[in-house]
Amino acid sequence: MLGRTGVNVSPLCLGAMMFGRWGNRDHDESIRIIHAALDAGINFVDTADVYSAGESEEIVGKALAGGRRDHVVLATKFHGPMGEDPNERGNSRRWIMQEVDNSLRRLQADWIDLYQVHRPEPSTDIDETLGALTDLVHAGKIRYLGHSTFPAHAIVEAQCVAERRGRERFASEQPPYSLLVRGIEKDVLPVCQQYGLGVIPWSPLAGGWLSGRWRKGVEAPTSTRAQRLPARYDLSKPENQRKLDAADALLRLAEQQGLSLVHLAIAFVLQHPAVSAAIIGPRTIEQLESQLGAADVRLPPEVLDKVDEIVPPGTNVNPADAGYEPPAIADPSLRRRDPR
Repeated sequence: MLGRTGVNVSPLCLGAMMFGRWGNRDHDESIRIIHAALDAGINFVDTADVYSAGESEEIVGKALAGGRRDHVVLATKFHGPMGEDPNERGNSRRWIMQEVDNSLRRLQADWIDLYQVHRPEPSTDIDETLGALTDLVHAGKIRYLGHSTFPAHAIVEAQCVAERRGRERFASEQPPYSLLVRGIEKDVLPVCQQYGLGVIPWSPLAGGWLSGRWRKGVEAPTSTRAQRLPARYDLSKPENQRKLDAADALLRLAEQQGLSLVHLAIAFVLQHPAVSAAIIGPRTIEQLESQLGAADVRLPPEVLDKVDEIVPPGTNVNPADAGYEPPAIADPSLRRRDPR
């Protein structure tokens, strides 16, 4: 179940971030991957307007045309910049009302099952965002609303504002969660359980670190993602060396259990009782096939105990993998009084 919505979703959700120029530029091949996932029993597809500047949504729309749309729980997101205009982004009513129609057009859809705020925006009143999303539910353009990478206090605030103002409430959270990124175990996951939110973790393979390709003594794999996000991949940084050590230890643990590291990683995420579905983001049909069987893996307590020894619960090996840096941390001026 996706939280308390009554909607049934497959334990694996097909993430579409790698379809388009950010990953697989071949639209026909991307569509074949989507169809293969649906044929394998996945009924949950997640994308975002910002992925390849709308190209991902267009590919998903083409893949679901011809009768497949009705049997898919379709999710997308808004927030990221979609143009040079400063109002072509963010969480304002003005942008939400414009961008939902853009997403519906690209997706060739009449409605979106789960429309998600891609990141928090403290400069925008959460009631502004909730009010717009509530109106979209009433207009029939979206069915449920969710958020992604919200800190625990923002999740609580949104739930309280919805109750106080009579708004539709958020039904899900989409956080980063993996064997290497466990920070949400401290507060986000318990808060989601408290409020009955569905949880759809992104990057259960830690952005490729848990694909089995990152090993000590082996040349680091190259990717466009590593080039875009050096803080999370540059091996000259000690925090990424710690990730390399942990990934190597986890690979040895997986091999001892007769599992691939991919299956160990995804099964770990699915085993948390708060999790509704884990988002997988294959770029190729081979990557999809390597991940599908993970939903059938159950990890015994002794394996989970060994995981806790390698990466302690509630720990992000590299803080940069948290996916969101609050303005109060990113902007020093917000922590310092004017000396005058």
